[in-house]
Amino acid sequence: MNKLPFFLLIATLLSGSLATLAADAPKRDTSRGDRVLSDYFRAETRELADRCLADVSTLEDWNARRETYRRQLQEMLGLWPMPERTDLQAQVTGRVEHPQFTVERVQFQSRPGLYVTGNLYVPKGLERPAPAILYVCGHGNIKKNGISYGAKSHYQHHGGWFARNGYVCLIIDTLQLGEIEGLHHGTFREGMWWWLSRGYTPAGVEAWNGIRALDYLQSRPEVDRDRLGVTGRSGGGAYSWWVAALDERIKAAVPVAGITDLENHVVDGVVEGHCDCMFMVNTYRWDYAQVAALIAPRPLLLSNTDKDSIFPLEGIVRVHAQVRRIYNLNKAGDKLGLLITEGPHKDTQDLQVPAIRWFNRFLKGDESPVENTAIRLFEPEQLRVFSELPLDQRNTRIHDTFVDRAKAPAVPTSPADWQRQRDQWLQLLREKSFNGWPEKPGELQVKEVLAAEQDGVSLTAYDFQSESHLPLRLYVAHRAGLEKPDLTVLNVLDDEGWQKWLAGMRPGFERELAAEIRAAGEPAADKQAFADTEKMFRSFKWTMAYVAPRGAGPTAWDPTPKKQTQVRRRFMLLGQTLEGMQVWDVRRAAQALRTLEPLAEAPLWLQGERSMAGVALYASLFEPKIARLDLWDLPASHQQGPALLNVLKFMDVPQAVALAAENTRVVLYNTEARDWSYPLETTKKLGWDPKQLQIRKATQ
Repeated sequence: MNKLPFFLLIATLLSGSLATLAADAPKRDTSRGDRVLSDYFRAETRELADRCLADVSTLEDWNARRETYRRQLQEMLGLWPMPERTDLQAQVTGRVEHPQFTVERVQFQSRPGLYVTGNLYVPKGLERPAPAILYVCGHGNIKKNGISYGAKSHYQHHGGWFARNGYVCLIIDTLQLGEIEGLHHGTFREGMWWWLSRGYTPAGVEAWNGIRALDYLQSRPEVDRDRLGVTGRSGGGAYSWWVAALDERIKAAVPVAGITDLENHVVDGVVEGHCDCMFMVNTYRWDYAQVAALIAPRPLLLSNTDKDSIFPLEGIVRVHAQVRRIYNLNKAGDKLGLLITEGPHKDTQDLQVPAIRWFNRFLKGDESPVENTAIRLFEPEQLRVFSELPLDQRNTRIHDTFVDRAKAPAVPTSPADWQRQRDQWLQLLREKSFNGWPEKPGELQVKEVLAAEQDGVSLTAYDFQSESHLPLRLYVAHRAGLEKPDLTVLNVLDDEGWQKWLAGMRPGFERELAAEIRAAGEPAADKQAFADTEKMFRSFKWTMAYVAPRGAGPTAWDPTPKKQTQVRRRFMLLGQTLEGMQVWDVRRAAQALRTLEPLAEAPLWLQGERSMAGVALYASLFEPKIARLDLWDLPASHQQGPALLNVLKFMDVPQAVALAAENTRVVLYNTEARDWSYPLETTKKLGWDPKQLQIRKATQ
């Protein structure tokens, strides 16, 4: 049985992933990585803030762009094209009487099997259809003996209060905090990074449920269909944004403690206090004022307290200033308000009274004082909709189906058929998955920072700029005195691979790599690995290059699980993913190698394992003249990784393998049990060389 070439064997030994690091690994110094990360996030956030609505200078600009923005928001919420408005199948399961109003226990299906539970508060003695308020709940719930009574029972005082002031009010439960308990915390807590690859966010479900709730309100004879408002606090404040921005049936909106900007979320870190329902999939890289601006010129009151730790005052003020410019262009400055009251993140009367006054002004034309207050009047059991939960409910797994996943494509039947499909995929990848890459790459600024020889092995290190605020280091090793290599292999290292590479180089270059070794927690020297490297270089005229993309090796940041999660979520808010930006880093490393005169003409290979196998694969699609890819344990689907924005809407890993195999020889190791039929059949159908795609066991 043939053995792997030395450099492939070494790559197998050197690769790995952060997930397999031992729990008792030596403590590492990640301060440099944390500083680099902080600088990067600050610069990216500033760029997005500066360009938010910057292309709008006149009312004509706004009118020309507004519908494009709205369609983009629909897409970023998983609502483009808009789903079919299927029969709501609405039912009233019971009523509760109060001297001033009736509460109906209501349920409807915003999609078949996606149940929305709510309470409809209807004033008694109505002589004509009344204005109506959609109240979307925040993250409050009441549970007793394992039974969820929904957020509507927690926020019931708002419904009763609106009804006592002459409004029909529908309070609906959230997806997660309803009588049927779904999920808001896919990336926050459950490690479901494939949500990003699917282009899914529970914010889209909340927006859709709100839109269908308006359909229900308009079906009721007690409701004046032309006088609809929306409000809610915290999570409900965010959902108020989505509904009002997408649906112009809303004539007045009061989002309470549900809005701030990217600077607060990313730089100041308040994203760590929010679950996934608060955020769109930021494909088009918006700051959040752009969402609020879509409500213009309809009446909008931004409402918050001055000591709210998860919606800080400074961010609210910045958002208001940006949105005010759009309202002023529409000559509607009097329809935008900013309410700041004293207090923490709490549902206070000081916030409640101005909200109802806002609706009175714009839905009733009434400026009189509000004389009553919001109080809870019912036990949760009185407001419960279901005595038994429906067996056909899809709420608990709606993240599997809410956004359509691309169907498995047919194998192309001709080169022209393949070319059309290939070009479409590459365009979609660039626009929908990698839109967070720099528009202007900038100079690489390749600079030699280390050069040494030991036992016939030459090691050189180069710093280069992957982005303007992201320096990375590239290591190049080969036989001492080698002037013209036959081959250059770029090894893409994850964190464990970096540890093993340092261990293998430490016997020969401990002094030169002292800082890196200390920062990595002093990995023990691996004399056998260094001996194998020296033997390989004596036998072959190869150059081995090594790069650890951002987040691994020299730029690794705090490795605690919570920090890792929240860092990845910050990338998400910027319209990126960690893995998507690592693809960019590998591209830049390949470009840096080609600036080095001895390596410029040598064939270039890429190698990676597990998540870095996927990173290397996608880097090869956008870098010319990659001669070969050697990929270990490549996931067969983005459901397992790597996470790339929206990619599963149009393709999956097997299609990426086919894209690579057209121009690059691809060798997959330890993936023989996975389904690679699409690239294998495409290779055969189009008459490509069978060697373009090979599937091997790593021990062969």
